[in-house]
Amino acid sequence: MKRLHTTPDKDGFFMPAEFAEHEGTLMIYPTRPGSWGKDRSGALNSFGRIHTEIMKREKLFLAVSSDFYDEACGFLESLFPATGLSRSEFDMRKEVIAIDSDDAWARDVGPTFVVDGDGSVRGINWSFNAWGGEYDGLYADWDKDDALACKFMEHAGYDCYDAAPFVLEGGSIHSDGEGTVMVTESCLLSKGRNPSLSKEEIEEKLKIYLGAEKILWLPRGIYNDETNEHVDNVCAFVAPGEVVLAWTDDRNDPQYELSFASYEYLKSQKDAKGREIVIHKLPIPDHRILITERDLDNYEFEEGEDFREVGERLAASYVNYYYINGAVLVPMFGGANENSDKRALEILKKLCPGREVIGIPARDILLGGGNIHCITQQIPRG
Repeated sequence: MKRLHTTPDKDGFFMPAEFAEHEGTLMIYPTRPGSWGKDRSGALNSFGRIHTEIMKREKLFLAVSSDFYDEACGFLESLFPATGLSRSEFDMRKEVIAIDSDDAWARDVGPTFVVDGDGSVRGINWSFNAWGGEYDGLYADWDKDDALACKFMEHAGYDCYDAAPFVLEGGSIHSDGEGTVMVTESCLLSKGRNPSLSKEEIEEKLKIYLGAEKILWLPRGIYNDETNEHVDNVCAFVAPGEVVLAWTDDRNDPQYELSFASYEYLKSQKDAKGREIVIHKLPIPDHRILITERDLDNYEFEEGEDFREVGERLAASYVNYYYINGAVLVPMFGGANENSDKRALEILKKLCPGREVIGIPARDILLGGGNIHCITQQIPRG
């Protein structure tokens, strides 16, 4: 890995869209009991389903803390029959890497990758402070997570643009690959990120490091999203100039005002190419997903970690899906939301022609505080 002393915009690099071709996906093996429980079987089942679908189509890079390395290798091996791959294909489609981390949110702690017109791929290291640092961060310690991006780039051989000390998480940005990047004001202007910078200064950082020409500042995200409302839970590009927006028609739901504010904003904007933005509404689950006493009993929180409570509403959204080569992985919540799940799949099938739309049981990921998009980070094909 070479640490670069220029910036992506000066070198002709930009952040491609997630739906562009991937070389692979970075994930982190889940072990933290305050996120995945003392009994991690539910989370591992969901992670395993995602691992399997990724390995069918592209390479899986799985970072794992050294204490769990053998367990993670055995876990991936157990998925071999479900992939339908030959032994040689399976071995080529996975790489387990010993890198210590504080948790498994690869989207937020992994590198953001940028490309140029010649097919080169480079990574960006941002500062990570557990979604708010000492102001409103969710952990007391996050040094391992903050170091993970550089360690992965060093292992994989990607040259690095170091944006530190600028604080940013991968879940707080979405790119259309054609010069437009979406963020939320509630997240990027939160006091726990970059309080000494103005909105204009933050926007300039995004343009410099992501090669962006236009930043869309959605006002809000998903209700009770503890990341200060990451954009990847509320709105995503399905094509240049075209988005899905989390939605509810229930005016008594606190999500209604948040989604409506973003809808009105997007209607008033054009993208970097001057196109009006086509908005597709993707309804949130009809029935709220709440922490149960059984869920709470399975957690084991560390000192300084954000605690959960029985009856707490989780920030469930179908927008937190993930593109892989030839497919889309969509969170499914089951139970009373079976009809909501089916509705989300049907909407995305219409919006993603040529891709297989695959539902993944994801309540156990949601219990950790995020969803499928939050635990994955795409590595674009050069």
